[in-house]
Amino acid sequence: MEERKNIDNKLLDSRFRIPNSRLGQVAMSLVFLIGGIMIIVGATLTFIVVSFLNSTYGFRDANQALSLASSGVQDAVLQLTRNKDFSDAGYCVPDTSCGTGTATVAVTQNSPSSSQITIISSASFNIRQRRVRAIVSLATSTGEISVISWEILK
Repeated sequence: MEERKNIDNKLLDSRFRIPNSRLGQVAMSLVFLIGGIMIIVGATLTFIVVSFLNSTYGFRDANQALSLASSGVQDAVLQLTRNKDFSDAGYCVPDTSCGTGTATVAVTQNSPSSSQITIISSASFNIRQRRVRAIVSLATSTGEISVISWEILK
């Protein structure tokens, strides 16, 4: 019974230490440090990849919108070639409901001066929008159409 008391006293003794417990604490601290660094590196790489993908898709969408707006101006020049008096406050290219993937074209006769025609084409693709303005000259004697200026607007 005396032996049992001595064993119980040893278990309750506050000076009882687990062997090599300091090495375990150092290892655990090192694991947390390395884990934290890995999480930071992973989050940074994720941010860089997402930014790269967003800019790539944005560039593609902006170029698509610019291509659509340019197509609208070219269509208006074709309409003017067929009919020298063609004027419209706004029509869609292609000729469907004006939604995404279409250009809205406005043709104004005698603007900015006589025998000149201003064509403004606006297009949007996803959230990117582009506008193109072209001024063409119409020779009244020959009916020849020539492009004076071609400008990408903001």
